[in-house]
Amino acid sequence: MAPAATDAIAAVPTGGGASTPWRAFLLLATAATAAYLNSFAGTFQFDDWAVIVEDARVQSLAAWWASMPGIRPLLKLSYAANWQSGFGLAGFHAFNLAVHIANACLAFALLGRLAARTRTAVANHGAMVAPLAAALIFALHPVQTEAVTYLSGRSASLATLFALASLLACERTRDPAAPVAHRAGWWIASIALVLAGLGTKETVLVVPFALALLVLCDARRPVRLREALAAAAPHAIALIAAGIAAASLPRYWLLLESSFTARALGVNLLTQLHAVAYLLGQLVLPWRLNADPLLPLVTSWTASTAALALAYAAALALAAASLRRRPALAFGIFWFFLWLAPTNSLLPRLDLVNDRQLYAALIGPAWLAGCLAARLAAAGATWRRAPRTALAAAGAVVLLALGALTTQRNSVYASETAFWSDAAAKSPDNPRAAANLGYALALAGRSTEAERQFRRALALDPQYTRAVINLMLLQEGSLGKQ
Repeated sequence: MAPAATDAIAAVPTGGGASTPWRAFLLLATAATAAYLNSFAGTFQFDDWAVIVEDARVQSLAAWWASMPGIRPLLKLSYAANWQSGFGLAGFHAFNLAVHIANACLAFALLGRLAARTRTAVANHGAMVAPLAAALIFALHPVQTEAVTYLSGRSASLATLFALASLLACERTRDPAAPVAHRAGWWIASIALVLAGLGTKETVLVVPFALALLVLCDARRPVRLREALAAAAPHAIALIAAGIAAASLPRYWLLLESSFTARALGVNLLTQLHAVAYLLGQLVLPWRLNADPLLPLVTSWTASTAALALAYAAALALAAASLRRRPALAFGIFWFFLWLAPTNSLLPRLDLVNDRQLYAALIGPAWLAGCLAARLAAAGATWRRAPRTALAAAGAVVLLALGALTTQRNSVYASETAFWSDAAAKSPDNPRAAANLGYALALAGRSTEAERQFRRALALDPQYTRAVINLMLLQEGSLGKQ
Protein backbone atom coordinates (compact mmCIF):
# COMPACT_ATOMS: atom_id res chain seq x y z
CA MET A 1 0.00 0.00 0.00
CA ALA A 2 1.30 3.46 -0.86
CA PRO A 3 2.39 5.74 2.03
CA ALA A 4 -0.43 8.19 1.23
CA ALA A 5 -2.93 5.37 1.50
CA THR A 6 -1.40 4.29 4.79
CA ASP A 7 -1.79 7.81 6.16
CA ALA A 8 -5.42 7.89 5.05
CA ILE A 9 -6.09 4.56 6.74
CA ALA A 10 -4.76 5.89 10.00
CA ALA A 11 -7.47 8.56 9.96
CA VAL A 12 -10.29 6.10 9.35
CA PRO A 13 -12.19 4.69 12.31
CA THR A 14 -12.57 0.93 12.45
CA GLY A 15 -16.05 -0.47 12.17
CA GLY A 16 -17.56 2.46 10.32
CA GLY A 17 -17.68 4.88 13.25
CA ALA A 18 -19.32 8.27 13.35
CA SER A 19 -16.29 10.36 12.31
CA THR A 20 -15.99 10.86 8.57
CA PRO A 21 -12.89 9.45 6.79
CA TRP A 22 -12.30 12.60 4.75
CA ARG A 23 -8.67 11.81 4.11
CA ALA A 24 -9.59 8.55 2.45
CA PHE A 25 -12.27 10.27 0.36
CA LEU A 26 -9.77 12.95 -0.64
CA LEU A 27 -7.26 10.29 -1.67
CA LEU A 28 -9.88 8.52 -3.81
CA ALA A 29 -10.98 11.76 -5.45
CA THR A 30 -7.41 12.86 -6.15
CA ALA A 31 -6.36 9.49 -7.57
CA ALA A 32 -9.41 9.23 -9.84
CA THR A 33 -9.07 12.82 -11.05
CA ALA A 34 -5.40 12.32 -11.88
CA ALA A 35 -6.14 9.14 -13.83
CA TYR A 36 -9.07 10.66 -15.75
CA LEU A 37 -7.81 14.19 -16.31
CA ASN A 38 -7.07 13.52 -19.97
CA SER A 39 -10.55 12.05 -20.48
CA PHE A 40 -11.79 15.62 -21.02
CA ALA A 41 -10.07 15.52 -24.43
CA GLY A 42 -12.41 12.69 -25.44
CA THR A 43 -15.12 13.19 -28.06
CA PHE A 44 -18.54 11.66 -28.63
CA GLN A 45 -18.17 8.03 -29.75
CA PHE A 46 -20.26 5.11 -31.02
CA ASP A 47 -23.65 5.08 -29.23
CA ASP A 48 -23.10 8.63 -27.95
CA TRP A 49 -24.29 9.94 -31.29
CA ALA A 50 -27.63 8.13 -31.17
CA VAL A 51 -28.49 8.54 -27.48
CA ILE A 52 -26.94 11.93 -26.67
CA VAL A 53 -26.12 14.02 -29.73
CA GLU A 54 -28.92 13.15 -32.15
CA ASP A 55 -31.76 12.35 -29.72
CA ALA A 56 -34.01 15.43 -29.69
CA ARG A 57 -35.59 14.27 -26.42
CA VAL A 58 -32.44 15.02 -24.40
CA GLN A 59 -31.41 18.34 -25.96
CA SER A 60 -33.06 20.37 -23.19
CA LEU A 61 -35.01 19.93 -19.98
CA ALA A 62 -38.19 21.02 -21.76
CA ALA A 63 -37.65 18.43 -24.50
CA TRP A 64 -37.02 15.75 -21.89
CA TRP A 65 -40.19 16.64 -20.01
CA ALA A 66 -42.25 16.59 -23.20
CA SER A 67 -40.97 13.07 -23.97
CA MET A 68 -42.11 11.63 -20.65
CA PRO A 69 -43.13 9.01 -19.72
CA GLY A 70 -40.28 7.07 -21.24
CA ILE A 71 -37.68 4.44 -20.45
CA ARG A 72 -34.64 5.25 -18.31
CA PRO A 73 -36.01 8.71 -17.51
CA LEU A 74 -33.31 9.72 -15.00
CA LEU A 75 -30.50 8.74 -17.35
CA LYS A 76 -32.03 10.89 -20.07
CA LEU A 77 -32.63 13.67 -17.56
CA SER A 78 -28.91 13.71 -16.83
CA TYR A 79 -28.16 14.12 -20.55
CA ALA A 80 -30.72 16.91 -20.85
CA ALA A 81 -29.29 18.67 -17.80
CA ASN A 82 -25.83 18.49 -19.34
CA TRP A 83 -27.03 20.09 -22.57
CA GLN A 84 -29.04 22.68 -20.65
CA SER A 85 -26.01 23.65 -18.56
CA GLY A 86 -24.20 25.01 -21.60
CA PHE A 87 -20.86 23.44 -20.62
CA GLY A 88 -20.91 21.21 -23.68
CA LEU A 89 -18.64 18.19 -23.95
CA ALA A 90 -16.62 19.20 -20.89
CA GLY A 91 -19.81 19.16 -18.81
CA PHE A 92 -20.57 15.59 -19.85
CA HIS A 93 -17.07 14.46 -18.88
CA ALA A 94 -17.17 16.34 -15.58
CA PHE A 95 -20.49 14.71 -14.66
CA ASN A 96 -19.22 11.23 -15.49
CA LEU A 97 -16.04 11.73 -13.49
CA ALA A 98 -17.97 13.12 -10.49
CA VAL A 99 -20.25 10.07 -10.53
CA HIS A 100 -17.23 7.76 -10.66
CA ILE A 101 -15.55 9.51 -7.73
CA ALA A 102 -18.79 9.33 -5.74
CA ASN A 103 -19.05 5.61 -6.49
CA ALA A 104 -15.48 5.00 -5.28
CA CYS A 105 -16.30 6.80 -2.02
CA LEU A 106 -19.58 4.90 -1.61
CA ALA A 107 -17.81 1.60 -2.28
CA PHE A 108 -15.22 2.50 0.36
CA ALA A 109 -17.92 3.36 2.90
CA LEU A 110 -19.92 0.20 2.21
CA LEU A 111 -16.88 -2.06 2.30
CA GLY A 112 -15.77 -0.38 5.52
CA ARG A 113 -18.91 -1.63 7.20
CA LEU A 114 -18.39 -5.04 5.61
CA ALA A 115 -14.82 -5.19 6.96
CA ALA A 116 -16.09 -4.77 10.51
CA ARG A 117 -18.68 -7.51 10.26
CA THR A 118 -16.48 -10.01 8.39
CA ARG A 119 -13.55 -9.68 10.81
CA THR A 120 -11.29 -8.51 8.02
CA ALA A 121 -9.42 -6.29 10.49
CA VAL A 122 -6.17 -7.83 11.72
CA ALA A 123 -4.50 -6.19 14.73
CA ASN A 124 -4.27 -2.46 13.95
CA HIS A 125 -3.72 -2.82 10.21
CA GLY A 126 -6.61 -4.57 8.49
CA ALA A 127 -9.55 -2.42 9.56
CA MET A 128 -9.53 -0.09 6.57
CA VAL A 129 -6.74 -1.49 4.39
CA ALA A 130 -9.13 -3.84 2.58
CA PRO A 131 -11.88 -1.23 1.90
CA LEU A 132 -9.45 1.49 0.83
CA ALA A 133 -7.38 -0.80 -1.38
CA ALA A 134 -10.57 -2.11 -2.98
CA ALA A 135 -11.93 1.39 -3.55
CA LEU A 136 -8.65 2.52 -5.11
CA ILE A 137 -8.67 -0.44 -7.47
CA PHE A 138 -12.27 0.35 -8.35
CA ALA A 139 -11.37 3.99 -9.01
CA LEU A 140 -8.22 3.34 -11.03
CA HIS A 141 -8.77 0.11 -12.96
CA PRO A 142 -8.81 0.91 -16.70
CA VAL A 143 -11.80 -1.36 -17.35
CA GLN A 144 -13.89 1.43 -15.80
CA THR A 145 -13.10 3.81 -18.67
CA GLU A 146 -16.01 2.45 -20.69
CA ALA A 147 -18.40 3.68 -18.01
CA VAL A 148 -16.57 6.96 -17.38
CA THR A 149 -14.78 8.23 -20.49
CA TYR A 150 -17.32 6.71 -22.90
CA LEU A 151 -20.12 9.18 -22.23
CA SER A 152 -23.13 6.93 -22.86
CA GLY A 153 -21.48 4.39 -20.57
CA ARG A 154 -22.93 6.65 -17.87
CA SER A 155 -25.90 4.30 -17.67
CA ALA A 156 -23.69 1.81 -15.80
CA SER A 157 -21.99 4.29 -13.48
CA LEU A 158 -25.08 6.36 -12.64
CA ALA A 159 -27.16 3.25 -11.90
CA THR A 160 -24.34 2.01 -9.66
CA LEU A 161 -24.38 5.34 -7.81
CA PHE A 162 -28.04 4.91 -6.90
CA ALA A 163 -27.56 1.23 -6.06
CA LEU A 164 -24.60 1.77 -3.73
CA ALA A 165 -26.29 4.74 -2.09
CA SER A 166 -29.41 2.63 -1.54
CA LEU A 167 -27.37 -0.18 0.01
CA LEU A 168 -25.51 2.21 2.30
CA ALA A 169 -28.73 3.95 3.35
CA CYS A 170 -30.24 0.58 4.21
CA GLU A 171 -27.13 -0.21 6.26
CA ARG A 172 -27.83 2.90 8.33
CA THR A 173 -31.25 1.52 9.26
CA ARG A 174 -29.52 -1.32 11.12
CA ASP A 175 -27.84 0.97 13.63
CA PRO A 176 -29.64 0.17 16.92
CA ALA A 177 -28.32 3.35 18.55
CA ALA A 178 -30.01 5.61 16.00
CA PRO A 179 -33.46 7.08 16.82
CA VAL A 180 -36.40 5.33 15.22
CA ALA A 181 -37.23 8.42 13.15
CA HIS A 182 -33.71 8.50 11.73
CA ARG A 183 -33.82 4.82 10.81
CA ALA A 184 -37.20 5.28 9.15
CA GLY A 185 -35.82 8.18 7.15
CA TRP A 186 -32.86 6.14 5.95
CA TRP A 187 -35.19 3.28 5.02
CA ILE A 188 -37.38 5.59 2.90
CA ALA A 189 -34.26 7.06 1.30
CA SER A 190 -32.99 3.59 0.46
CA ILE A 191 -36.25 2.67 -1.31
CA ALA A 192 -36.29 5.99 -3.18
CA LEU A 193 -32.68 5.54 -4.30
CA VAL A 194 -33.20 2.04 -5.67
CA LEU A 195 -36.24 3.26 -7.61
CA ALA A 196 -34.11 6.11 -8.99
CA GLY A 197 -31.61 3.47 -10.05
CA LEU A 198 -34.35 1.58 -11.86
CA GLY A 199 -35.13 4.81 -13.71
CA THR A 200 -31.51 4.83 -14.85
CA LYS A 201 -30.78 1.21 -15.76
CA GLU A 202 -32.58 -2.04 -15.10
CA THR A 203 -29.52 -3.80 -13.63
CA VAL A 204 -30.41 -2.39 -10.18
CA LEU A 205 -32.99 -5.17 -9.96
CA VAL A 206 -30.26 -7.15 -8.20
CA VAL A 207 -30.14 -4.70 -5.25
CA PRO A 208 -32.47 -6.85 -3.07
CA PHE A 209 -30.12 -9.78 -3.56
CA ALA A 210 -27.17 -7.55 -2.65
CA LEU A 211 -28.99 -6.53 0.54
CA ALA A 212 -29.52 -10.18 1.41
CA LEU A 213 -25.85 -10.87 0.73
CA LEU A 214 -24.76 -8.12 3.12
CA VAL A 215 -26.91 -9.66 5.87
CA LEU A 216 -25.58 -13.16 5.21
CA CYS A 217 -21.92 -12.04 5.22
CA ASP A 218 -21.78 -11.27 8.92
CA ALA A 219 -19.29 -13.25 10.98
CA ARG A 220 -20.74 -11.86 14.20
CA ARG A 221 -23.87 -14.01 14.01
CA PRO A 222 -25.01 -17.30 12.49
CA VAL A 223 -26.14 -17.32 8.86
CA ARG A 224 -29.83 -16.42 8.91
CA LEU A 225 -31.55 -16.85 5.59
CA ARG A 226 -34.91 -15.68 6.93
CA GLU A 227 -33.38 -12.42 8.15
CA ALA A 228 -31.70 -11.90 4.80
CA LEU A 229 -34.95 -12.41 2.91
CA ALA A 230 -36.75 -10.03 5.24
CA ALA A 231 -34.12 -7.36 4.62
CA ALA A 232 -34.48 -7.74 0.86
CA ALA A 233 -38.29 -7.97 0.71
CA PRO A 234 -39.25 -4.24 0.85
CA HIS A 235 -36.87 -3.31 -1.96
CA ALA A 236 -37.96 -6.30 -4.00
CA ILE A 237 -41.62 -5.35 -3.61
CA ALA A 238 -40.90 -1.74 -4.57
CA LEU A 239 -38.96 -2.80 -7.66
CA ILE A 240 -41.64 -5.27 -8.73
CA ALA A 241 -44.33 -2.61 -8.37
CA ALA A 242 -42.24 -0.14 -10.38
CA GLY A 243 -41.59 -2.83 -12.99
CA ILE A 244 -45.30 -3.48 -13.38
CA ALA A 245 -45.89 0.25 -13.84
CA ALA A 246 -43.11 0.45 -16.42
CA ALA A 247 -44.67 -2.46 -18.31
CA SER A 248 -47.35 -0.05 -19.49
CA LEU A 249 -44.76 1.63 -21.73
CA PRO A 250 -44.73 0.08 -25.21
CA ARG A 251 -41.02 0.89 -25.59
CA TYR A 252 -40.11 -1.67 -22.93
CA TRP A 253 -42.01 -4.38 -24.76
CA LEU A 254 -40.23 -3.52 -28.00
CA LEU A 255 -36.89 -3.81 -26.25
CA LEU A 256 -37.84 -7.17 -24.74
CA GLU A 257 -39.05 -8.41 -28.10
CA SER A 258 -35.80 -7.42 -29.80
CA SER A 259 -33.86 -9.06 -26.97
CA PHE A 260 -35.65 -12.40 -27.13
CA THR A 261 -35.40 -12.50 -30.91
CA ALA A 262 -31.67 -11.74 -30.90
CA ARG A 263 -30.75 -15.37 -30.19
CA ALA A 264 -32.13 -18.45 -28.45
CA LEU A 265 -31.96 -18.40 -24.64
CA GLY A 266 -29.95 -21.63 -24.55
CA VAL A 267 -27.44 -20.34 -27.07
CA ASN A 268 -27.13 -17.09 -25.15
CA LEU A 269 -26.48 -18.89 -21.86
CA LEU A 270 -23.79 -21.12 -23.37
CA THR A 271 -22.16 -18.14 -25.03
CA GLN A 272 -22.27 -16.10 -21.85
CA LEU A 273 -20.23 -18.77 -20.08
CA HIS A 274 -17.41 -17.72 -22.38
CA ALA A 275 -18.34 -14.03 -22.15
CA VAL A 276 -17.84 -14.07 -18.37
CA ALA A 277 -14.44 -15.69 -18.87
CA TYR A 278 -13.63 -12.92 -21.35
CA LEU A 279 -14.60 -10.28 -18.77
CA LEU A 280 -12.45 -11.95 -16.12
CA GLY A 281 -9.60 -11.72 -18.61
CA GLN A 282 -10.24 -8.00 -18.97
CA LEU A 283 -9.63 -7.59 -15.24
CA VAL A 284 -6.25 -9.29 -15.25
CA LEU A 285 -5.16 -8.21 -18.76
CA PRO A 286 -6.46 -4.63 -18.89
CA TRP A 287 -4.27 -3.61 -21.82
CA ARG A 288 -6.56 -5.56 -24.16
CA LEU A 289 -9.68 -3.46 -23.49
CA ASN A 290 -11.91 -3.30 -26.54
CA ALA A 291 -14.97 -1.12 -27.18
CA ASP A 292 -16.44 -3.52 -29.75
CA PRO A 293 -15.39 -7.13 -29.06
CA LEU A 294 -16.69 -9.92 -31.25
CA LEU A 295 -17.30 -13.22 -29.49
CA PRO A 296 -18.46 -16.29 -31.42
CA LEU A 297 -21.84 -17.82 -30.61
CA VAL A 298 -21.72 -21.15 -28.80
CA THR A 299 -24.59 -23.32 -29.99
CA SER A 300 -23.78 -26.59 -28.21
CA TRP A 301 -21.83 -27.94 -25.28
CA THR A 302 -18.10 -28.28 -25.78
CA ALA A 303 -15.30 -29.35 -23.46
CA SER A 304 -14.32 -25.74 -22.77
CA THR A 305 -17.94 -24.71 -22.16
CA ALA A 306 -18.44 -27.55 -19.69
CA ALA A 307 -15.16 -26.70 -17.94
CA LEU A 308 -16.25 -23.08 -17.54
CA ALA A 309 -19.65 -24.11 -16.19
CA LEU A 310 -17.97 -26.39 -13.64
CA ALA A 311 -15.50 -23.66 -12.67
CA TYR A 312 -18.29 -21.14 -12.04
CA ALA A 313 -20.31 -23.72 -10.11
CA ALA A 314 -17.26 -24.54 -8.00
CA ALA A 315 -16.67 -20.83 -7.29
CA LEU A 316 -20.28 -20.34 -6.22
CA ALA A 317 -20.17 -23.52 -4.10
CA LEU A 318 -17.01 -22.23 -2.42
CA ALA A 319 -18.74 -18.93 -1.72
CA ALA A 320 -21.76 -20.68 -0.22
CA ALA A 321 -19.55 -22.88 1.94
CA SER A 322 -17.58 -19.83 3.10
CA LEU A 323 -20.55 -17.78 4.33
CA ARG A 324 -20.09 -18.83 7.94
CA ARG A 325 -16.31 -18.94 8.39
CA ARG A 326 -14.96 -16.77 5.57
CA PRO A 327 -17.74 -14.33 4.73
CA ALA A 328 -15.30 -11.85 3.17
CA LEU A 329 -14.42 -14.44 0.51
CA ALA A 330 -18.10 -15.30 0.01
CA PHE A 331 -19.01 -11.66 -0.49
CA GLY A 332 -16.36 -11.07 -3.18
CA ILE A 333 -17.41 -14.08 -5.24
CA PHE A 334 -21.16 -13.65 -4.90
CA TRP A 335 -21.02 -9.90 -5.59
CA PHE A 336 -19.16 -10.42 -8.87
CA PHE A 337 -21.58 -12.97 -10.28
CA LEU A 338 -24.63 -11.14 -8.89
CA TRP A 339 -23.88 -7.90 -10.74
CA LEU A 340 -23.08 -9.71 -13.98
CA ALA A 341 -26.31 -11.73 -13.90
CA PRO A 342 -28.59 -9.11 -15.55
CA THR A 343 -26.33 -8.67 -18.58
CA ASN A 344 -24.42 -11.95 -18.81
CA SER A 345 -26.82 -14.80 -18.22
CA LEU A 346 -30.13 -15.77 -19.85
CA LEU A 347 -31.48 -12.52 -21.28
CA PRO A 348 -29.99 -11.92 -24.74
CA ARG A 349 -28.56 -8.52 -25.67
CA LEU A 350 -27.56 -7.15 -29.04
CA ASP A 351 -23.91 -7.09 -27.95
CA LEU A 352 -22.81 -10.21 -26.14
CA VAL A 353 -20.30 -8.48 -23.93
CA ASN A 354 -19.01 -4.99 -23.07
CA ASP A 355 -16.33 -3.90 -20.63
CA ARG A 356 -18.75 -1.56 -18.83
CA GLN A 357 -20.70 -4.59 -17.62
CA LEU A 358 -17.87 -4.99 -15.12
CA TYR A 359 -18.39 -1.56 -13.58
CA ALA A 360 -20.31 -2.54 -10.43
CA ALA A 361 -19.17 -6.18 -10.53
CA LEU A 362 -15.53 -5.08 -10.13
CA ILE A 363 -16.19 -4.29 -6.47
CA GLY A 364 -16.19 -8.06 -5.77
CA PRO A 365 -12.71 -8.88 -7.15
CA ALA A 366 -11.39 -5.54 -5.87
CA TRP A 367 -12.60 -6.46 -2.38
CA LEU A 368 -10.79 -9.81 -2.55
CA ALA A 369 -7.61 -8.01 -3.62
CA GLY A 370 -8.13 -5.59 -0.74
CA CYS A 371 -8.46 -8.46 1.72
CA LEU A 372 -5.17 -9.86 0.43
CA ALA A 373 -3.60 -6.43 0.93
CA ALA A 374 -4.92 -6.37 4.50
CA ARG A 375 -3.35 -9.73 5.25
CA LEU A 376 -0.04 -8.61 3.80
CA ALA A 377 -0.20 -5.39 5.80
CA ALA A 378 -0.85 -7.35 9.00
CA ALA A 379 2.01 -9.72 8.27
CA GLY A 380 4.29 -6.83 7.34
CA ALA A 381 3.72 -5.18 10.72
CA THR A 382 6.12 -7.72 12.24
CA TRP A 383 8.77 -7.28 9.53
CA ARG A 384 11.78 -5.03 9.54
CA ARG A 385 11.60 -1.59 7.98
CA ALA A 386 13.11 -2.51 4.60
CA PRO A 387 10.61 -5.31 3.78
CA ARG A 388 7.73 -3.11 4.95
CA THR A 389 8.92 -0.33 2.66
CA ALA A 390 9.19 -2.80 -0.23
CA LEU A 391 5.64 -4.00 0.43
CA ALA A 392 4.32 -0.43 0.44
CA ALA A 393 6.24 0.32 -2.74
CA ALA A 394 4.79 -2.76 -4.45
CA GLY A 395 1.27 -1.63 -3.59
CA ALA A 396 2.01 1.85 -4.89
CA VAL A 397 3.40 0.44 -8.14
CA VAL A 398 0.26 -1.62 -8.74
CA LEU A 399 -2.00 1.39 -8.19
CA LEU A 400 0.19 3.67 -10.31
CA ALA A 401 0.22 1.07 -13.09
CA LEU A 402 -3.58 0.88 -13.06
CA GLY A 403 -3.83 4.66 -13.15
CA ALA A 404 -1.33 4.88 -16.00
CA LEU A 405 -3.24 2.27 -18.01
CA THR A 406 -6.44 4.23 -17.42
CA THR A 407 -4.83 7.42 -18.68
CA GLN A 408 -3.51 5.55 -21.70
CA ARG A 409 -6.93 4.06 -22.41
CA ASN A 410 -8.56 7.50 -22.21
CA SER A 411 -6.47 8.63 -25.18
CA VAL A 412 -8.35 6.16 -27.39
CA TYR A 413 -11.44 8.36 -27.01
CA ALA A 414 -9.68 11.47 -28.34
CA SER A 415 -10.94 10.96 -31.90
CA GLU A 416 -13.17 8.60 -33.82
CA THR A 417 -10.25 7.38 -35.91
CA ALA A 418 -8.27 6.52 -32.76
CA PHE A 419 -11.32 4.86 -31.20
CA TRP A 420 -12.14 2.65 -34.17
CA SER A 421 -8.52 1.96 -35.07
CA ASP A 422 -8.10 0.45 -31.62
CA ALA A 423 -11.30 -1.61 -31.90
CA ALA A 424 -10.51 -2.84 -35.41
CA ALA A 425 -6.98 -3.83 -34.43
CA LYS A 426 -8.22 -5.83 -31.42
CA SER A 427 -11.19 -7.34 -33.32
CA PRO A 428 -9.76 -8.07 -36.78
CA ASP A 429 -12.75 -10.27 -37.66
CA ASN A 430 -15.36 -7.68 -36.67
CA PRO A 431 -17.02 -6.15 -39.77
CA ARG A 432 -18.71 -3.41 -37.74
CA ALA A 433 -15.39 -2.20 -36.34
CA ALA A 434 -13.86 -2.13 -39.81
CA ALA A 435 -16.86 -0.33 -41.34
CA ASN A 436 -16.95 2.26 -38.56
CA LEU A 437 -13.23 2.83 -38.91
CA GLY A 438 -13.80 3.36 -42.62
CA TYR A 439 -16.50 5.93 -41.89
CA ALA A 440 -14.26 7.78 -39.40
CA LEU A 441 -11.40 7.81 -41.92
CA ALA A 442 -13.72 9.11 -44.63
CA LEU A 443 -14.87 11.99 -42.42
CA ALA A 444 -11.21 12.77 -41.73
CA GLY A 445 -10.56 13.02 -45.48
CA ARG A 446 -8.49 9.82 -45.68
CA SER A 447 -10.45 8.32 -48.58
CA THR A 448 -7.99 5.64 -49.66
CA GLU A 449 -7.72 4.20 -46.17
CA ALA A 450 -11.48 4.47 -45.75
CA GLU A 451 -12.14 2.46 -48.89
CA ARG A 452 -9.73 -0.21 -47.69
CA GLN A 453 -11.66 -0.56 -44.43
CA PHE A 454 -15.06 -0.67 -46.15
CA ARG A 455 -13.79 -3.46 -48.42
CA ARG A 456 -12.37 -5.26 -45.42
CA ALA A 457 -15.77 -5.09 -43.71
CA LEU A 458 -17.46 -6.50 -46.80
CA ALA A 459 -14.91 -9.29 -47.03
CA LEU A 460 -15.85 -10.26 -43.49
CA ASP A 461 -19.59 -9.83 -44.09
CA PRO A 462 -20.69 -9.47 -47.74
CA GLN A 463 -24.24 -8.65 -46.56
CA TYR A 464 -23.19 -5.67 -44.45
CA THR A 465 -25.55 -3.11 -46.01
CA ARG A 466 -24.15 -0.05 -44.24
CA ALA A 467 -20.64 -0.79 -45.51
CA VAL A 468 -21.99 -1.19 -49.05
CA ILE A 469 -23.82 2.15 -48.92
CA ASN A 470 -20.91 4.04 -47.37
CA LEU A 471 -18.50 2.62 -49.93
CA MET A 472 -20.79 3.80 -52.74
CA LEU A 473 -21.08 7.27 -51.19
CA LEU A 474 -17.31 7.43 -50.79
CA GLN A 475 -16.76 6.51 -54.44
CA GLU A 476 -19.32 9.11 -55.50
CA GLY A 477 -17.54 11.76 -53.45
CA SER A 478 -20.56 12.26 -51.19
CA LEU A 479 -18.84 10.99 -48.05
CA GLY A 480 -15.93 12.72 -46.40
CA LYS A 481 -14.26 16.11 -46.67
CA GLN A 482 -14.94 17.95 -49.88
